[in-house]
Amino acid sequence: MAEMPSFPWQTVFGAAWAVFSGGKRSLRQDALRCTRDLKIQVLGSQHIPQTGPGVVLVNHYYRPGFSAAWIGLCVSAVVPQELVWVMSAAWTEADTFSKKIKAALSVPLYPRLARVYGLIPMPPMPPRSHEVTDRARAVRHILAVARQNPPALLAIAPEGQDPPGGVLMRPPVGVGRMLAKLSASAVSFYPVGVYEQDEVILLHFGPSFRLMLPMGLNVDQIDRQAADMAMQAIAALLPHDLRGVYA
Repeated sequence: MAEMPSFPWQTVFGAAWAVFSGGKRSLRQDALRCTRDLKIQVLGSQHIPQTGPGVVLVNHYYRPGFSAAWIGLCVSAVVPQELVWVMSAAWTEADTFSKKIKAALSVPLYPRLARVYGLIPMPPMPPRSHEVTDRARAVRHILAVARQNPPALLAIAPEGQDPPGGVLMRPPVGVGRMLAKLSASAVSFYPVGVYEQDEVILLHFGPSFRLMLPMGLNVDQIDRQAADMAMQAIAALLPHDLRGVYA
C-alpha cells in the first residue's frame, strides 16, 4: 500500500488562515500540491468529465492510514473543473479520548472548511434523528448547485462512511432518492473506482450514465434501485475483492 505523505505546510497554513479569516481557496490547486508526491494512475481517462453539469460518484475507499480526504484530493487533482464535494459536517467516531476531541473540534471546523473550498456539508452517516432538518437543507443545496449556471460538477461518495475492509457497502436510506432527484434534473453521473495496487493509487473512471428507473415505483423502491444502480456502476470499476455486496 502507498504511504501517504504529510500535507505541505504551506497548504495547511493557508487553509487554516482561510478558515479563521473567512477566505476562499481552490480545492483543485491544493489537491495538486498535496498529491504531487503520490503515484497516481488513471484508468479510463477518456471518461473524465471536463465540465458540468454532472455528478462524480466515488466509492468511500478506506484503510488505516488512507482517509476519505485522500479520495477527494486525488480525484480533484485529476478532474480539470473545480469539484463541489458533498462532505461530512462532523466527525462522529468517539471511542477514544483523542477521537472525542476530534469529534468536538469538527463541529465548528468542518462547516468552516466547507465554506473555504465551496463544499456542501451534510450531517454524517449513519443518520441521526435530530439532524433531519439539516439533512433536508443539505439535499436542497445539492439540488440547487446541480441546476446552477454556469454548470457545476458535484462529487459524492454515496456510502457516506468508511466501509469495513474498504469494500463496498449499501448507501444509507435516502441517498438513492437524492440521486433520483438529481437525475430528474438531466444530470449525468460519472462513476469512479478508487483503490490501491502495490504503491499506486488507481482512479478508474467509467462511462457516464443516467438513472433510468421503471415507472410506478414507490418511494422506497426508488431509493433502493437508484442507490444500487449507482453503486453497481462504481463496482464495475473495482477489483472483485472490493465490490462487497455488489460483487
